[in-house]
Amino acid sequence: MLKIKAFAFNPFQENTYVLHDETKECVIIDPGCFDTSEKLELTDFIASNGLRPVKLLNTHCHIDHVLGNAYCKRNFGIELYAHKKDEPVLRAVKAYASNYGFAGYEESEIDHYIDEGDVVEFGSTSLDVLFVPGHAPGHVAFYHADTRQLMGGDVLFRQSIGRTDLPGGDHNTLIKSIHEKLFTLSDDVEVFPGHGETTTIGYEKVYNPFCGLKR
Repeated sequence: MLKIKAFAFNPFQENTYVLHDETKECVIIDPGCFDTSEKLELTDFIASNGLRPVKLLNTHCHIDHVLGNAYCKRNFGIELYAHKKDEPVLRAVKAYASNYGFAGYEESEIDHYIDEGDVVEFGSTSLDVLFVPGHAPGHVAFYHADTRQLMGGDVLFRQSIGRTDLPGGDHNTLIKSIHEKLFTLSDDVEVFPGHGETTTIGYEKVYNPFCGLKR
């Protein structure tokens, strides 16, 4: 059975997720941990639950979602999976990290490219990869069909959507991604976003002022 643990890290209050199942294997999604206390919070949870990280996943590569990439790769001996179109986004972080107060930022590299239709497997769990650009050019989401749970990154928030004014962002593309990739899922699908509280597809169809569907 899939279990999801959420952490809110760094000044952006970015949601980092650890997904694990009965095999004790786990994946880390968007590690935003930067300072020592945040890194310890993540490692202590993994250690205290006897988990074994096997993969590192990025929904996209904006700074707040990748601050802990290098640490997780080194500390757990795991490799990074992300979309190829977000590789330039990841490489650019070093140039502006100090402007946001992250002077000690460590660079990381993508080890494996993932794209629409791929399946990420760990333990007895399979996550379907959805390509949902708009907030970032290579943004992906991870969907667990058995439990109807979606790790959505910064695409869809509770009554909001991801910003599109950053390099590679495009508002029309984002709305298209939401309508064609997310709103085609069941209304009861629970969305675990990159910031803020969880929501459901059905709720956002009705109440989201940016992308809701007229009934």
